Amino acid sequence: MSVGDVPVTGVFAAAPDCADTSGLCRLVYDVTGQDWLAASADTLIAKPARILLIVLIALLVRFLAHRAIRRITRTTGEGKVPDALRPLTERSGGVLKQVGERRRQRSETIGSVLRSVVSLITLSVAVMLILGELGINLAPIVASAGIVGVALGFGAQNLVRDFISGIFMILEDQYGIGDVVDLGEASGTVEAMGLRVTTLRDVNGMVWYVRNGEVLRVGNKTQGYAQVVLDLPVAHSTDLDGARAAMKEVADQLWQDPEWADAVLDEPQDLGVESITTEGIMLRLQVRTTTADQWRVARELRLRLKERFDADGIRTPPLFGGLRPDLGPGSAN
Repeated sequence: MSVGDVPVTGVFAAAPDCADTSGLCRLVYDVTGQDWLAASADTLIAKPARILLIVLIALLVRFLAHRAIRRITRTTGEGKVPDALRPLTERSGGVLKQVGERRRQRSETIGSVLRSVVSLITLSVAVMLILGELGINLAPIVASAGIVGVALGFGAQNLVRDFISGIFMILEDQYGIGDVVDLGEASGTVEAMGLRVTTLRDVNGMVWYVRNGEVLRVGNKTQGYAQVVLDLPVAHSTDLDGARAAMKEVADQLWQDPEWADAVLDEPQDLGVESITTEGIMLRLQVRTTTADQWRVARELRLRLKERFDADGIRTPPLFGGLRPDLGPGSAN
């Protein structure tokens, strides 16, 4: 085509054959006038833009989810003291501090696990969508991942069980670092707690590594508050009223002693006669203490009760169930 003697083919070049239906090809050609760029608009512009959008949305979702998790865990960590422990905080602020610190550590651990799970899920979904945009067939990848997952599931059953058990132990706050626990095969102070293994140190200094999946029961001796129970044997001829009064008086003196005010949380309870056998009579005394001071309080009470019984002439059987009568069996170490 020409106007007069001047050809106009280069001025009004024909638009490229656009296969896309979005109009991007025509728009690029109208803006740039480059037919090769317009023909490759989907590959050079549309796909990178969609991939960038996927990445931005994934980052936004991850940010919002992490923010929500932090807010929830912070609110949980700053929660109120349980009603069962509220009366104890009036005498000892240490209980309140201990409960708050345990709740804070537990919330931080749970929040860390949840954030890791959210990040992993978000990253996986974003990678799958990006591979789809690049035209990669995901069916073989998904099938291979399924086969590998089944194989790992059979081969790592114990490992998965350990991790799941560890997560539930943290969620349920069964124990924490510094607690004295009985896990069945091993007992001692918790030195480290992970999702797979819990590390204990017993009274002899030996370190035990216990897999969380192997823990069937947990006895926590240092959660909330502790009960010191002392069983004191006396002879059949003993004046029981006098012996019980002496026990209660000694325990009350310890309770009112300023040096022990933070350790003894409540008024000691004289529970009376626990049992009667041919060897003698067992009297029981119960004292509520802080978890960290239960053994110290028990030893001090045994010492004071022994001195008081000797001073009052209260006789104890020479042998009572194979135990030394001056100590009593008790429940604290």
